Amino acid sequence: MASMADIRNGMIIEFKEGLFEVVDFLHVKPGKGSAFVRSKLKNVRTGKVLENTFRDSDTLTEVRVERSRKEYLYREGDFFVLMDLETYEQIHLDKAIVGEKELLMMENMEVTVAISPNGEILSVELPTTVIQTISESEPNVKGNTASGSGKTAFTETGLRINVPFFVEVGDKIKIDTRTAAYIERA
Repeated sequence: MASMADIRNGMIIEFKEGLFEVVDFLHVKPGKGSAFVRSKLKNVRTGKVLENTFRDSDTLTEVRVERSRKEYLYREGDFFVLMDLETYEQIHLDKAIVGEKELLMMENMEVTVAISPNGEILSVELPTTVIQTISESEPNVKGNTASGSGKTAFTETGLRINVPFFVEVGDKIKIDTRTAAYIERA
């Protein structure tokens, strides 16, 4: 059990019959009445974010989540095959856990897996950036400049992304995995 004074970013708590990560919090001590904590909580399984206010008298149950480094090997139907980097044991990860990150995952990429105390895989964290090759893009038209709004392109994994006009098929680009946005040519 943890009190409101112990709350911190990144902490995983049991709340409303689910596991939530504390994304943001603010201790408020009004002139009248007792203190409280405004918090932003992210559901570990679904990724949904909700806001909640805890009173100073509330207690939370902190869940210790183990993080383990794995290497993504390949996709097998609706499963992603990962290998533990220390034991070389392979595990099959359900597509539902990966979610929208699946188009950012590249074979032989190192990922971090969050595992609950009962051995359930909760989430997959990708590196901050990934490099992918443009496989399909609108042609570059003379007169388009880098300061324009850009054009739509598709990467080798099928990710649809907005890129500057000068990016062409075959170019390698760096992508921010948190926002799935173009950063620069690699």
